Amino acid sequence: MKVTYIAVLLTAMVLLLSEAQVSNAASCSAIELAPCLGAIMSSSPPSGACCSKLSEQKPCLCQYMRDPNLRQYVNTPGARSVSNACRVPLPNC
Repeated sequence: MKVTYIAVLLTAMVLLLSEAQVSNAASCSAIELAPCLGAIMSSSPPSGACCSKLSEQKPCLCQYMRDPNLRQYVNTPGARSVSNACRVPLPNC
């Protein structure tokens, strides 16, 4: 449990620190995907807020996949599971 809490905090910090790099397009903001962190890290079902944000950020997913700070979170089994559960397919970039 302690490790999961630390992992979520570290993930949030990475997202916050990479915000300036990811926000090239006005609507792309990786921090908007924060509601999905718990589901990605713990394989729990994603919330409605997570699915909504993932859908909104779909045009930005390739950009996130190319970002070395975010790639490790976007290209994971947990992220694919959340993507499938939310019915927002991850793009082939």
